[in-house]
Amino acid sequence: MNVPCFNCNTTTNLDVNFDVKTFACPNCVTVYKQTRDEGLKYANKFKPYSFDGKLKLGSIGTFDNKQYTITGLIVKSNEGYEWVEYVLQGKADDYLYLSESAGHWTLLEQIDFDKKVGNHPKTIDYENQVFHRFDWCFPKIEAAQGFFDFDIFDSAELIEYIKPPLVLSFDRLGREQTAFLGKYIEARKVKKAFGVSSIPVRRGIGMAQPFYLNVGNLAITLCVVALLILLSNWYLNKDRVANEVLNTGLDYQTYANKEFISPSFVLRGSAAPLTISLYSGVDNSWASVQVALVNEKTSEEVYASKDIEYYHGYSEGESWSEGSNSESFNLCGVPEGKYHLAITPSKAPEDVNTKSVQIKAVWSSPSMRNVWMIVIFMAVVIMGMFYADQYFENKRWEDSRN
Repeated sequence: MNVPCFNCNTTTNLDVNFDVKTFACPNCVTVYKQTRDEGLKYANKFKPYSFDGKLKLGSIGTFDNKQYTITGLIVKSNEGYEWVEYVLQGKADDYLYLSESAGHWTLLEQIDFDKKVGNHPKTIDYENQVFHRFDWCFPKIEAAQGFFDFDIFDSAELIEYIKPPLVLSFDRLGREQTAFLGKYIEARKVKKAFGVSSIPVRRGIGMAQPFYLNVGNLAITLCVVALLILLSNWYLNKDRVANEVLNTGLDYQTYANKEFISPSFVLRGSAAPLTISLYSGVDNSWASVQVALVNEKTSEEVYASKDIEYYHGYSEGESWSEGSNSESFNLCGVPEGKYHLAITPSKAPEDVNTKSVQIKAVWSSPSMRNVWMIVIFMAVVIMGMFYADQYFENKRWEDSRN
């Protein structure tokens, strides 16, 4: 369809498959209305408006492998809030409607909806889903471009209900009601659909924008994972008992210049800490024990050392003491295998009274510490996502009249 604009002498050429009732010149935003005898006739002219950043009239976009052409776009506003509505015509005379507000996009299509919503009920049902009232208004037309099968100046009421990422939108003109079902669409998909690289930057939270993830599904998933971890840990270790692999006394003098090599021992089952307990009768002195756990199959060695210190005395009328004759430490996460211990004890050279150190090594049941740390971490994640979701929803509904 070729339409010349008598205001700016620009001719707009675009194939449309409907009877045009209103035409808005894309160059000078002069508006023409269809008349019975004279065809399109001058009706109005918008104030100058910059369409920079908007999708262009005549642009072709692909949705669900179908091509659609932008045949018209209308810029609307209400109480300082502005959005753009695009009419998309398909090759099979089907239509989609694309709405952009603050960089948030919604793709809509017309549906049949018999229930009237002029009284603005708080909720409405559609296809077994409950939608909540978000807002209603009589929007003002700021500018327009292209061809329309309706009078764009008709004062229609807009009523919107949401169940993110879905939205139900109603245009009411008198007793006539037109319903649209829409779904939030990511900006990158709009770019891909129209083959453009620049579109309005997203600001704030969109009316139908979904939260970044489904908190309910996340909670269920993490709870199931936590339960599986607890059950697996219980099953793998339900028959486990403490396994004492060494209990001996070592003479400091005998092992002053050599290592004590323990008998070999075999550990079977899931990884668990090897707890090494030490006792030496040091008195105002110290002793030290160095331990190496040697995997006899891989020759891998794990080293650890521990000091035993005990001091006491009497000062300023009061007795005092620090340290202990006993110490213990863990070699964490020791897996099954065949091992032996290489131990080197030592003591203070001036200590002639302390003769030996008692060493006991026990491979115990696996520590639940890591299991509970994982469970607690998942619980914290769920709580964090829950509060983030609540904050997200509160921000969404800040400007709503619900």
